Amino acid sequence: EVQLVESGGGLVQAGGSLRLSCAASGFTFDDYAIGWFRQAPGKRREGVSCTSSSDGSTYLSDSVKGRFTISRDNAKNTVFLQMNSLKPEDTAVYYCTAGAGSCLEVEYEYWGQGTQVTVSS
Repeated sequence: EVQLVESGGGLVQAGGSLRLSCAASGFTFDDYAIGWFRQAPGKRREGVSCTSSSDGSTYLSDSVKGRFTISRDNAKNTVFLQMNSLKPEDTAVYYCTAGAGSCLEVEYEYWGQGTQVTVSS
C-alpha cells in the first residue's frame, strides 16, 4: 500500500520557519519525483516544489524561490520542505505527492492527506 504522510505543519508568525516532512512507503522511492503542492481556501492548487533522484532535477515556484528549500533522504524515504521567511500568503494546506521520473515531466500518481500551515501577520 502506497502511503505519503506529511508532518511539520502548524501556526507560525510571519518571518518564521517551518520544516515539512513527507514520509513515503509502498513504492520504489528512488525512482519517483516527490513534489509539494499547496491549496489555500478559495484558491487553486499551486505547485510549490519538486525533487527527483532519477535526473537530479528540482523545482521551486517563483513565489517561494529564495525562501523554501527542498531536500530528500533516500535512505529514509523522506522529503523535506524547509520554509523560511514565511509570509501570511503562504498559509495553505500543503500536500506531498509522488510520480515516476523527472520533475520536468512528472505525472503525479499518489497524494498525501495534507498538513496545514498557517502564518499569522
